[in-house]
Amino acid sequence: MAFGNSPLHGLLSFFFLFSSSSSSSSVYHVATAITVTTTSIHLDVIRKPAPDVPIFREAPAFRNGDTCNKESIHISMTLDSNYLRGTMAAVLSILQHSTCPENVEFHFLWARFEPQVFLSIRSTFPYLKFKIYRFESNRVRGKISKSIRQALDQPLNYARIYLSDILPLYVKRVIYLDSDIVVVDDIAKLWEVDLQGKVLAAPEYCHANFTEYFTELFWNDVELRRTFDGRKPCYFNTGVMVMDVEKWREGKYTQKVEHWMSVQKRKRIYHLGSLPPFLLVLAGELKSVDHRWNQHGLGGDNLEGKCRSLHPGPISLLHWSGKGKPWLRLDSRRPCSVDHLWAPYDLYRPNTHSLEE
Repeated sequence: MAFGNSPLHGLLSFFFLFSSSSSSSSVYHVATAITVTTTSIHLDVIRKPAPDVPIFREAPAFRNGDTCNKESIHISMTLDSNYLRGTMAAVLSILQHSTCPENVEFHFLWARFEPQVFLSIRSTFPYLKFKIYRFESNRVRGKISKSIRQALDQPLNYARIYLSDILPLYVKRVIYLDSDIVVVDDIAKLWEVDLQGKVLAAPEYCHANFTEYFTELFWNDVELRRTFDGRKPCYFNTGVMVMDVEKWREGKYTQKVEHWMSVQKRKRIYHLGSLPPFLLVLAGELKSVDHRWNQHGLGGDNLEGKCRSLHPGPISLLHWSGKGKPWLRLDSRRPCSVDHLWAPYDLYRPNTHSLEE
C-alpha cells in the first residue's frame, strides 16, 4: 500500500506490525487526506502498554433493536490519552443506551499520533465503527489567548471549530460531544432534532448571567456590544452540539469564530477558552434543545472544582464540565455524589500486571 510522500509513513506502518488473517477491518483516516485501511489488526497479542495510557476491559457488543435501518448517526469527539478514560465511558454509555448501536459512527479528532490510543479503542470496542482524524495544532496556536484554566487553552479544545474542514463530505450532520459525558438515553433522539434551518442545536440556559462571559472592556465598547443587537443571546455549552456541517461550511462559521479569536488577541474581551467566540457568533441564533441533553457543570466550578448536585428535571446526558473529573475524584477516594453516576460506565482496568488474551 502506498502512503505517498507523507512524513507519517513510518508511524502509520506501525499498525501493520500486528496484522493477521481475519474477516474484520478498520479504517484509519487523518485530516491530511491520508487514508489507511488497516486490515485485520491482531488484538489478542499481549503487548506492554504505554506507561501513560490506561488499560481497559473489553466492552460487550450491544444489539438492542429489532428494527434498525442503515442510517448512520455521526458523533465526533476529541481524543487525548489524558482524557481517554472519560472517552471510553462516554462511548460505552452511548452504545449501551442506543436502540441501534450498530448505526453509530464515531469520528475522533487527535492532535498527536498515539498508536496505543488507537489500539486501546480497537481492543476495548472490537465492533466499533470509527475513524480518527489529525487536527493540526498549529492551526490555532497563534489564535489562542490564555484563559482562567490551562486545560481550556489546549489546541485540541478548539478542534470543534474546524469540524466542517476535517470531516469527510458524506457527513452532513454531526453530534459533537465532550469526553467528560455519559449518555443515559437513546442518542438517536438528539440526532433527530429538527434544526429548523439553523446551523447548530444545543440546550440554552437563558437564566444564566450572560454578561459574565465577557469583560467590562467588551460591554463598555459600543461597537463590540452591538454584536448582539437584534438577538436574544443565551448561554449554551459547546460540549454538546448538533451541527449541520454543510450549513456551517457554506456560512463560513469557522472564519466568523476565528474573527472573534483575533479580536481577543488584541483586546481581552472574554475569559473562557473556546466558548465565548461561539457565543458571539451563535448565541440567540441556534435551535434550542431540551435541557435534559446537557446536565452540565457536574465537574464543579472552573477554579476550585467544588461538588455540584443535579439540576431538577429529566436527564438524558450527564456532563462533568468544570475542573473536577469523575475518574480523578473516584481514584482519590474523594468523589462527589454525582460521580457515582459515572462509575458504572468506567472500563478502566487498574491491574496492568495481568493482561487478558
